[in-house]
Amino acid sequence: MNGHVIVVDLGYGDAGKGSVVDWLCARRRVRAVVRFNGGTQAAHHVPAHAGKRPGPVHAFAQFGSGTFTPGTGTFLSRFMLVDPLALAAEAGHLELLGVPDPFGLVAIDRDALLTTPYHRAANRAREEARGDGRHGSCGMGIGETAGYALAHPEDAPRAGDIASRRTLVRKLARLRDRLPAGPAPVPPPADVATVYRAVADRVTLTGDGYLRELLRQGPVVFEGAQGVLLDEWRGFHPYTTWSATTFANAETLLRESGDPGATRLGVTRTYQTRHGPGPFPTEDPTLAIAEAHNAVGHWQGPFRTGHLDAVALGYAAEVSGGVDAVALTHLDTARRHAAELDICRAYDLNGTIVARIEPGPHRDLAYQAALTARLLKARPIYEGVGRVGPVARTGDDWADAVSAILGAPVVLRSHGPAVTDKTCHPLKALSR
Repeated sequence: MNGHVIVVDLGYGDAGKGSVVDWLCARRRVRAVVRFNGGTQAAHHVPAHAGKRPGPVHAFAQFGSGTFTPGTGTFLSRFMLVDPLALAAEAGHLELLGVPDPFGLVAIDRDALLTTPYHRAANRAREEARGDGRHGSCGMGIGETAGYALAHPEDAPRAGDIASRRTLVRKLARLRDRLPAGPAPVPPPADVATVYRAVADRVTLTGDGYLRELLRQGPVVFEGAQGVLLDEWRGFHPYTTWSATTFANAETLLRESGDPGATRLGVTRTYQTRHGPGPFPTEDPTLAIAEAHNAVGHWQGPFRTGHLDAVALGYAAEVSGGVDAVALTHLDTARRHAAELDICRAYDLNGTIVARIEPGPHRDLAYQAALTARLLKARPIYEGVGRVGPVARTGDDWADAVSAILGAPVVLRSHGPAVTDKTCHPLKALSR
């Protein structure tokens, strides 16, 4: 993969995109990591580079996960929802881990929406009001940011507004007054504007042509957030994110820049996980798999674990337009739990055996909601059913199985979070 690469999670998130991006940037010179969806709710855990052993872990939210490789910048495209306060906190942690001047690595498109304390407060108030009917949320204000921009496009704060204090304060005041904050205290608009200005003075605010120049200078890695099964239009509504999690946004940016394209790299674990409520046909509470950075959260809800779902993975690849190559992660976990993990090949839906999820029309949430209702009742049919004894798969077995499911070669195998835990299986045909 010598050209540009788009990294997308084919599950419900948490598949290891950050460590894959880290490896891509460490193995060759990458000009920048481009974030093309989501916002500060991302949490891509990557250990700092510290000699032969991995160092302390950083949860990349808005900075690109290639930041530990010197010279790798971050571009927050117009599809990102930028939270300047969270960006400042993240920069502070990166400095503690030895990254000099993290802000100097960041460029932000002026058209990117801003996520503010008012969005966050409204998000939490709305989710609390749902009670037992929660959709699942990170509590970061992402949905409120996108929803407010749809309802009030002219008043939605954007990164470019930071240059005009009067404009920014006016927009922030209208936003505060329109969104229900509940009992949560929120800072005055003037104070928020002051902090935003301080952040903006340390990053680069860009306009048209910036990405085109980045692409011309060298290879770029496009880093996605969340997973395809949470996509705002193709995920299982309403348990989704307010963000396009497929390759679509990245490919739009490439077309606008006149670039011929990039390798579509899909990422999946050897098993499935999901935060919070929503369909999860292969969930298995008996799987005792510890997760260092995933647990029950007040806003996200329980962290759930299950077996690899060939039906859901196939659906994710299909609605994404297919993948060119695959990064297979958590092979170390598969080795430790070889006697427990299985692969779901089909669902039993009220007596009907289904091996494929039929995609509906694009942007048809009624179809997605009906699909969700069916999947909530799906019972998995496993590959190991009827066999005597455990099915112990090697790394090659897992790679072959995933390659067959997705119709693409597994070019990267990951046995842990560090760069040194990855093995590459390159195919020249994937270089663009």
